[in-house]
Amino acid sequence: MRMRRLLALLSSLFVLPLLLNVYVIGKDTKKKIKNDVCSASNPVSICSAENTCGSAAAPCSIDIRRSAESSATATPVITGAKSNKAFCIKTGTAVTFSSSSKDTGFVLDFGTSNPFDHQGAIMGGADRPITVTAKHPGCYTYSVGACTAGTTYGMCGNDVAQLVISDK
Repeated sequence: MRMRRLLALLSSLFVLPLLLNVYVIGKDTKKKIKNDVCSASNPVSICSAENTCGSAAAPCSIDIRRSAESSATATPVITGAKSNKAFCIKTGTAVTFSSSSKDTGFVLDFGTSNPFDHQGAIMGGADRPITVTAKHPGCYTYSVGACTAGTTYGMCGNDVAQLVISDK
């Protein structure tokens, strides 16, 4: 009996620091963004007519979907746009987040620096598009999450993406 207690104590002394290490390392690790434009010296330089969504006169639509790989995608409705690739929006542009996938809900979280005239996370769905206005110029990294009702395995997905709000 004494030997079991000693073995249990030694095991917990070994496992506890290992678990704490994994927790601390995992807590500070952020998901890497492919082609990170926000770390560039001038993120606005990526903006062109081909990757700018909407204008002050025309609204921008962004389609939020859950992908087959259990991630979420944000794709601006512009010719040649790719999912979760950085794109630009001009200040003053009305932006509508919606989902073209049936029974899909979404959440976009910009953290403490929100570029829109909206407080907190942007939440909507296939039957509830959300329209906000781009207000604050800068480069923003945000998390996008999408959940599809009615599926059992991996019904939600998430990822990170970037967008640039420019005043030009």
